Amino acid sequence: MTDQDRLDSNTLGEATSPYLRQHADNPVHWQQWGDEALTSAARRDVPILLSVGYSSCHWCHVMAHESFEDPAVAAVMNQNFVCIKVDREERPDIDAVYMNATVAMTGQGGWPMTCFLTPSGDPFYCGTYFPPVRSASTPSFTEILHAITQAWTERRDEADEVGSRVSAHIVATSAGLPGSDRAIGSDLLAEAVEAIRRDEDVDHGGFGEPPEFPGPKFPPSAILEGLARHAERTSDSAVADTVMRTLSAMARGGIYDQLGGGFSRYAVDRRWQVPHFEKMLYDNAQLLRVYAHLARTTGDALCRRVTAEIIEFLRRDLSVTGGFASALDADTDGVEGLTYVWTPAQLVDVLGDDDGVWAAQVFGVTEQGTFENGTSTLTLAQDVGDTSRYSLVRRRLLAARAQRPSPGRDDKVVTAWNAMAITALAEAGGGLDDREWVDLAARSADSLLAANVVDDEVRRSSRDGVAGDPPGMLDDHAALATAVLTLHAVTGERRWRDVGLDILDATVDRFADENREGVWFDAPASAQTPITRPSDPTDTATPSGASLMAEALMLGSLLAPLGRASRYEGLAQTTVQRAGVLLERAPRAAGHWLAVAEALVAGPIQVAVAEGEDSDGRVASAARRRAPGGAVVVSGRPDSLPLLAGRGPVAGSDAAYVCRGHTCDLPVTELAELDASLTR
Repeated sequence: MTDQDRLDSNTLGEATSPYLRQHADNPVHWQQWGDEALTSAARRDVPILLSVGYSSCHWCHVMAHESFEDPAVAAVMNQNFVCIKVDREERPDIDAVYMNATVAMTGQGGWPMTCFLTPSGDPFYCGTYFPPVRSASTPSFTEILHAITQAWTERRDEADEVGSRVSAHIVATSAGLPGSDRAIGSDLLAEAVEAIRRDEDVDHGGFGEPPEFPGPKFPPSAILEGLARHAERTSDSAVADTVMRTLSAMARGGIYDQLGGGFSRYAVDRRWQVPHFEKMLYDNAQLLRVYAHLARTTGDALCRRVTAEIIEFLRRDLSVTGGFASALDADTDGVEGLTYVWTPAQLVDVLGDDDGVWAAQVFGVTEQGTFENGTSTLTLAQDVGDTSRYSLVRRRLLAARAQRPSPGRDDKVVTAWNAMAITALAEAGGGLDDREWVDLAARSADSLLAANVVDDEVRRSSRDGVAGDPPGMLDDHAALATAVLTLHAVTGERRWRDVGLDILDATVDRFADENREGVWFDAPASAQTPITRPSDPTDTATPSGASLMAEALMLGSLLAPLGRASRYEGLAQTTVQRAGVLLERAPRAAGHWLAVAEALVAGPIQVAVAEGEDSDGRVASAARRRAPGGAVVVSGRPDSLPLLAGRGPVAGSDAAYVCRGHTCDLPVTELAELDASLTR
């Protein structure tokens, strides 16, 4: 096939992204983002039609079916544009740049995102979903295509001028955070926590704009971890109650899969009852971390059960070659929720009369239905009471559901999201004394490193064990460094420390803004991101690359040999200091920053357990279970790790050395003494 033949055909069948491959049979001559497509637009002197989406996006599928599968619409697209498809999960840098443009032009954003660009990449018209037929307020997609073509041929100077202005705006607003005059300390963190709690829905959990708290309602994963750490550091029971209200409400709601475990992307209502059914790895990785955190430090039975069920969901439904898949679709055979919803009659068919009626009461399944067409989502509508009966009913219903059609799965293995899952698994296994979970984290890390690191270069994603071309972003590198360093702390294996510190050093070299200490670019220079090299510190559905980098640097400062540790410590401090503006002005957009800042202000806390010859591991196990979130706990023989240098058992017994920053308590050998040292 000649180069021209490639440009006159759909080449998405060559992509590793499942989302792009979903469009490989479209009559549109889709190209992947790259020099070849951009050069073609310049040579033909036509605009670029950029379509950005992701595999589990409902309206992306709708627009594809309505427009991209229509030969007549495709003919207009092919004749007048170079058409480029981008998976936002594979190229978050491109998505970020053009989402900024879309929001600047329309006041809102979302997916599918549809942008029209000059051949140089400047956006001159942007939108999201366009219908096939004009509505009262929205032109049809074909009308948009004709209008853009007419503007390009008859008013080209206007298109160029708009594109230049929008690109200049993107550059001006992508410069990262300014320095803050506010020190990151107890006062600022208390103000941030109080501002977050003012937006709490006290009746149903979660956060929003009071008093109505309209949907959709998203799991505030990183915020909850930050609040939990604040409650531990300050012994503030009111903040702890806020965390537990939301964790309990979500776990009992329809947003949580009451049969198979795992959380959906969001709920459309205030009560968490009706979800948008797609399940994302990044949501479940973050929620696993906070549920496991509360399970080990409070002993809460619901948090403990949800922890185990999320892990089983990851293992059963998302395990693929190379790690964990990215997502499960919201739709099954084109119908949202088809796999998950029930009627009372269906429950009786599976369980019989007695158990079917009982299950309908427990799970809130009504004759009227709580979802659509008389069906109901499953919630934990009342306390179970008979746990044996509940477990048996769940197993039988899950087995019956397995016979239904299943939602599609995006089996792309994204480095950052897998790394967050590995961190959560390692922390859960270490803190809750479950070696199988730690082993799962280690196996997943080995698979991820084998598939997504090529010639010492971290790639964004892989599929079937084969790495894709897009380079790893800042969040991929930082989350991966945190994951393997966490494994080192939990297992004591040096190989994880060595890999983690090497990744951390490479991340500093490739992503640091040389002109502003503590500022980090989201994409490597090699990515050749259009218009500008983004640097967005805001925590959204996933933590920002910068806040993940702060966490990785903090871990590195605690686990590295002395010379390297001091470098990481300084960078961690300056990086977190940059977040002062966000924590002060928009704390709900700084959830992971809050979690990292709480750990730093608390010390950070390090617990080194020096094991005696006859160690039974009891002290180390207690330290992992009782240490607050963000603390680092290591154990081993004297001098086996940097934190154990010069520290040994006391009178032959295991001894725990608790330090906050550079200040340490006397070693303790009794669990009551350890508790006192950790909570003082």
